[in-house]
Amino acid sequence: MEFFLQIVLLIAGFVLLIKGADWFVDGSSCIAAKMGIPQIVIGLTIVALGTSAPEAAVSITGALKQSAGITVGNVLGSNILNIFLILGIASLISPIPVKKNTVKYEMPFLIAISVIFMVMGIWGSSLDIWDGIIMVLLLAIFFVYLIKISKDERKLTPEDKEEVKLPVGIKSRVWYMILITLIGLALIIFGSNLTVNSAKYLASAFGISDRIIGLTVVAFGTSLPELVTSVIASKKGKNDIAIGNIVGSNIFNILFVAGVSALITTVEFQTNFILDAIVAAAGAVILLVCCLPKKKLTRFGGAILLVCYGAYFANIIIQNI
Repeated sequence: MEFFLQIVLLIAGFVLLIKGADWFVDGSSCIAAKMGIPQIVIGLTIVALGTSAPEAAVSITGALKQSAGITVGNVLGSNILNIFLILGIASLISPIPVKKNTVKYEMPFLIAISVIFMVMGIWGSSLDIWDGIIMVLLLAIFFVYLIKISKDERKLTPEDKEEVKLPVGIKSRVWYMILITLIGLALIIFGSNLTVNSAKYLASAFGISDRIIGLTVVAFGTSLPELVTSVIASKKGKNDIAIGNIVGSNIFNILFVAGVSALITTVEFQTNFILDAIVAAAGAVILLVCCLPKKKLTRFGGAILLVCYGAYFANIIIQNI
């Protein structure tokens, strides 16, 4: 009976995380739109942070409960899923044009911090407060870059700017947007507790490591907001959000999620995570290579990403047999 109850609680946790992220993104992006912030900046910050909120809540909760496998596994698993699976699916629905700045600056930055994250983990077999400080400082540098491109976007003529419309059902009153944002955040926090507790129980019941649970079940559940956001954005032609959401989300996962977790408590970096860290960094490189020729993620590029994820997932299953 307890086993089935934990499955129900795990699903309930995912539902709360997804709904909470949905409301958080709607409310916060509407506030940003009201302030005249460009769409690409909203995609790289508000939407990326909002869709990374489940990873942040789950990873930080996991770190506090001494479940390093869930903390690190969720960050790496989500980043791998975001690139290979989510962008793969989104680009199959519709080829995704990529902005020059994304190819020139944001993707190389993601590759760099993915390698730095891997080196940090391997170097000391853990992520400590100093690693956390470095990651948060790198996040501050990324924010400075975002402020710069925001100023550049503001210089565009009204005809060159893409209007950011309020989502259906969201009122234009600022107090309502703030309320929706806060309720979404509360749901995310509550859902993360349910998710971590249930995942730990099920991992013990099946004799599966926290690492595998973090890389698969928890990573997929917390990546659902990115999947929904990117697929919908792709279908609606909101390409800045589709690509910006994933690239920004992966940057936040490493620098904010892992960084804050390391600031709170030392997080063990298991030897098994080295392969996953390599795959996460390789995913960022493959994405850049796929986008370079035509400044677009084509359906063929998306198919390559999906094949890569299939191979990686098959390897996880074989390792656990």
